[in-house]
Amino acid sequence: MRKAIFITGGGSGIGRATAELFAKRGWFVGLADLNPTGLDETARLIAPEKAFTVKMDVRDRSQWRKALADFVVASGGRLDVLFNNAGVGHGGPFALMDEDKRDLVIDVNLKGVINGAEAGLPHLKATLGSCLVNTCSAAGLYAGPRMSVYAASKFGVRALTDSLDAEWEDEGVKVRSIMPSFIDTPLLDNVAAGSNLSGREHVKAMGLEFTPVETVAEAVWDAVHGKKRHVVVGKTAKRLAFLLRWAPSLVSRIRPKQPVE
Repeated sequence: MRKAIFITGGGSGIGRATAELFAKRGWFVGLADLNPTGLDETARLIAPEKAFTVKMDVRDRSQWRKALADFVVASGGRLDVLFNNAGVGHGGPFALMDEDKRDLVIDVNLKGVINGAEAGLPHLKATLGSCLVNTCSAAGLYAGPRMSVYAASKFGVRALTDSLDAEWEDEGVKVRSIMPSFIDTPLLDNVAAGSNLSGREHVKAMGLEFTPVETVAEAVWDAVHGKKRHVVVGKTAKRLAFLLRWAPSLVSRIRPKQPVE
């Protein structure tokens, strides 16, 4: 029987690339997103017979439960991988951030992941060798300036991953995270508080690289099939992880050139 993966944020970016990769390798793919147009496009790319789609808000526990119950019926009773990938990105100086955007970041990036873990556990337990994968970030390694709330959400995802991987070992469920550096996805369309530049323009102005979404999708595959709890992806994230391990005192001194706004 073919294996099955359910992906939130499947309408674009990392979610779409991961869906394409797993579908090419013979998996049945569930796609959840708030954007029905994006969902339809991803399903078209991977072939409709390999896809299950649902418009879903990860902040809503009841939507989670129904979506996964319906997906498991469609997949023939399997949930081999739940990829908690949906996220939003808002940043800027803490004092200038809109309180609604601060709440949104925590509600989607952290509470949404917790909701997915809660709804997914019964189905993951019922599937031998299953895995929960959470999208964390290089911001879950180190919290730089203008990233306070976003980094807080990702540190939370990292902590949740650590705890649940140990807690669910006896249940036969692995828990993993991917920790990519900057990815050129719709998340970077947002303009940071106190700035005239989008996140994408900030990254370019600071001279940092974008990690291709295809590379991140391969990291998801590696996370599912490997032994590392946290899979660091991209040059920036790997440099940061290296410094934090071997020269942590140097990390706070690193200041990429600031963009002209």
